Amino acid sequence: MKPDEPGSEAQLTRSAQGDSAAFTHLVKAHSSALHGYFVRRMPAASEDLLAETWLQAFAARRTFDPARGSARGWLFGVAHNVLNQHLRRAGRQEPAPGPDVTDPWQVVDQRLDAAAMAPALRRALAELPADERELLLLISWEQLSPTEAAAVVGIPAGTARSRLHRARGRLRDRLTPPRPAGRNLTATGDLA
Repeated sequence: MKPDEPGSEAQLTRSAQGDSAAFTHLVKAHSSALHGYFVRRMPAASEDLLAETWLQAFAARRTFDPARGSARGWLFGVAHNVLNQHLRRAGRQEPAPGPDVTDPWQVVDQRLDAAAMAPALRRALAELPADERELLLLISWEQLSPTEAAAVVGIPAGTARSRLHRARGRLRDRLTPPRPAGRNLTATGDLA
């Protein structure tokens, strides 16, 4: 079963009803995505955070309500809470993407003109407010929908879309090279 296929909800529901094999299927289907979530935020602790996520998800599996969202979104919500608990225990408030965080998705790098843009992007991401950065990363890196990302961080979907719009605008402003000042460039010759 692929993580985005319907069926994860049924597996989680069956697990909550006592079917232990159903939870095993969830672990197989979603571990890679959840591990990537932690690697991109806290590389040194990613394995421990993943294990803690599965422990907490198993303990809380009866709280899953398919009417409130997907199993994938619910699991990322558990992962988000585990990460925040870890940061609080460590005395930190937020993970900031650092130079050692790499994005294994070639598609993302290609969209950003990759290597040349990566350092500027990391700096721009680090400058975003934590709530905007987390929404943006949940949607772009973890491929959650804005509604799922809103549920993960515990805000209304409309608020998430507004923050996402603001975060994208701030990134665009920081990453767009400035135009030459005082020059009005006009097309001449063959281009006119």
